[in-house]
Amino acid sequence: MTGNELEIELKEPLIPVEEYLAAGVHIGTQQKSKDMMKFIYRVRGDGLYILDIQATDERIKTAAKFLAQYEPAKVLVVTSRQYGQYPAKMFADAVGGMAVIGRFIPGMLTNQRLHGLNKYIEPDVIVVTDPIGDTQAINEAVQAGIPIVALCDTNNMTKYIDLVIPTNNKGRKALSMIYFLLTKELLRLRGVTTSLTPEDFETEL
Repeated sequence: MTGNELEIELKEPLIPVEEYLAAGVHIGTQQKSKDMMKFIYRVRGDGLYILDIQATDERIKTAAKFLAQYEPAKVLVVTSRQYGQYPAKMFADAVGGMAVIGRFIPGMLTNQRLHGLNKYIEPDVIVVTDPIGDTQAINEAVQAGIPIVALCDTNNMTKYIDLVIPTNNKGRKALSMIYFLLTKELLRLRGVTTSLTPEDFETEL
């Protein structure tokens, strides 16, 4: 394989390694948390931590199997990150779930008085794009006993996260690729074929 990022061949990957690399899924930050150390492949000369794409590929498959247990309409995806908003909405639309894009209104998962304002929702599982930006949603999911799947970068803490998908959760192409793969694999497990492509999950923002 060309390039110095990762010298690895994945076992039955969802996509070729080169496509993961092209999307920058493996590019972390210059910070690492103790929680994410087991998902870090190495550190580059410029100080950027590189994520293990094998773990990413496996966790997308695991997350899809986990989400497939739930009724589609009871799956909620949350993202406050600008680059996560379009792909997260695409994911929700494709799998028949719900999406909270942008600001998460406090009480959406815990305050039934918001029901009359059509702001109160009752998901059975939640997917968050970044534990840092989506802290409010995570806290409320914990209070409500809702399991949490999270896209986690090298700097994220994973307390309260039930299933971690290690990935660059800041880049446009990386987020588009992860949500595309999660969508495709989840639909496959449901016996649904799709003509969607990674490009369908990208926005020009």
